[in-house]
Amino acid sequence: MCGIVGILGTHPVSGDLVDALRRLEYRGYDSAGIATVENGHLGRRRAEGKLRNLEQRIAEDPLKGLTGIGHTRWATHGKPTETNAHPHMSERVSVVHNGIIENFRALREDLKAKGHVFDSDTDTEAVVHLITEEFNRRGDPVAAVKAALPQLEGAFALGIIFAGHDDLMIAARRGSPLAIGHGEDAMYLGSDAIALAPFTSEITYLEEGDMAVLRRLGAEIFDAAGQPVKRTAVKSQASSLLVDKGNHRHFMAKEIHEQPEVISHTLAHYIDMAEGKVNFPDLGIDLSALSRVTISACGTAYYAGLVGKYWIERYARVAVEVDVASEMRYREPPLPENGLALFISQSGETADTLAVLRYCKEQGQRIASIVNVRTSSIARESDVVLQTLAGPEIGVASTKAFTCQLAALASLALALGRARGTISAELEQELVKGLLEVPRHIAEMVADERPYEKLAHDLSKARDVLYLGRGINFPLALEGALKLKEISYIHAEGYAAGELKHGPIALIDENVPVIVVAPEDGLSEKTVSNVQEVAARGGQIVLISNGKPDAAGCELLAHIKVPDAHAFTNPLLYAIPVQLIAYHTAVFMGTDVDQPRNLAKSVTVE
Repeated sequence: MCGIVGILGTHPVSGDLVDALRRLEYRGYDSAGIATVENGHLGRRRAEGKLRNLEQRIAEDPLKGLTGIGHTRWATHGKPTETNAHPHMSERVSVVHNGIIENFRALREDLKAKGHVFDSDTDTEAVVHLITEEFNRRGDPVAAVKAALPQLEGAFALGIIFAGHDDLMIAARRGSPLAIGHGEDAMYLGSDAIALAPFTSEITYLEEGDMAVLRRLGAEIFDAAGQPVKRTAVKSQASSLLVDKGNHRHFMAKEIHEQPEVISHTLAHYIDMAEGKVNFPDLGIDLSALSRVTISACGTAYYAGLVGKYWIERYARVAVEVDVASEMRYREPPLPENGLALFISQSGETADTLAVLRYCKEQGQRIASIVNVRTSSIARESDVVLQTLAGPEIGVASTKAFTCQLAALASLALALGRARGTISAELEQELVKGLLEVPRHIAEMVADERPYEKLAHDLSKARDVLYLGRGINFPLALEGALKLKEISYIHAEGYAAGELKHGPIALIDENVPVIVVAPEDGLSEKTVSNVQEVAARGGQIVLISNGKPDAAGCELLAHIKVPDAHAFTNPLLYAIPVQLIAYHTAVFMGTDVDQPRNLAKSVTVE
């Protein structure tokens, strides 16, 4: 994940900016930079690689401004070069940015036509020139940003400074977190409270859609409608050595809300957004002659693999086998020549998965892994590492790691499809466009959790809960049931909706809630018939759907509305409601959400 810092200080801030960026190194990065306002002008220093390279650049050519912004970047748009490193700037505006600007290509072409010259391959530079255009037109930086923000589509966090305005910094968030730090005659900005820990413990967390105007003596905050609002300042417990919960009650809640940002980073790592196509690493195997993909994982990562099977088989037209690692390691299945073995693990240390990896390597398979920790054992023993950029996940019940795994698998499916000639360039662009809209949709979904809080009261009374899904939504039913079991300790099972009449229907009565994952797609009519079968037996139905509540044709316990989106992206979107249902039920029941009984984050023994 990229990191943002900003300081309105009383002494030169370049050293403090670099120190703050160092505390964000745990998020991962491949380049870094800072910009300051000095004598009315913007100055900037950037460098590829580690922060020591940036420090050397600053030592050789110092910046002495009292106002500045900094950024550590994971390459998204464009390669990890100095030219693509943040901050990006024009003569009048400098910007650091986390997230994805979906409509940057249209903005870029429009701004070029107006005479703006672009130097980088990034989406962020479109933001710089858009704000500059509005600044030139209006003459006021605050008015310029207020005019620019509605023109941006996507999920993002922004830190902005202006030439000629030493006592001004503007921040805005839509889907990516930002925190304001309050100091004595100084103000601070950070994507993480950890970055601000040495400067202040008084933190204000911006809410979805907020824009903040920072000056040394304080901050004005405006909501998504542009109205002035008060946001509570809290005492942060963050230190430079600890991941902080921010303004969330649990790490799991924080990690659910981080998903727009981390999915943005993971997608942008594998997608060339300027071209609208997947930009995937060489897997070192002839993909056109690929005989089979064998996926192995445990727990939630296994369910991600099941989703991957649907995607890969549909779009790449190659057979996929998915195995629970603890079973596959003892089956010793025959594996074909020219096969790809894919292993999925958040920690990269899962013992069963590692054992299967070694078996597959002995069988001559090409080894690829989807992991969140690049230095892990599974990563080190793989031929190719497909990293998820989820950042540290503290909650035992996986949330953001799961959706980042799905983002990597979706990208892989498209890369395989293109290599095998089973999808056209036009379809690839359509599907990529759908993926890039996911962070924005998720940001909308997590903005209002009241329906989940209400539903939690009802689910907390249940001894058993069933989840149903059909097609690619079946793994989401399995994942939803696992999440509820893990943290609320309510017995839950996930079933393929078509299997309802083959046994599970015997369990249904008026005391059994049935949670149905049912987007409006080619299978929705069949799923509705299953819903009606449940209703006829008195079951309490919770419908998770982008359709209307009356589409089920029966009374519902609850309807969880999901935004309309491309059907290809449904697994990423429908993961969010099943996470929030489990989270709020567990909170209402008073269980230990982040560290549920008997469970460990990483299972490193059999």
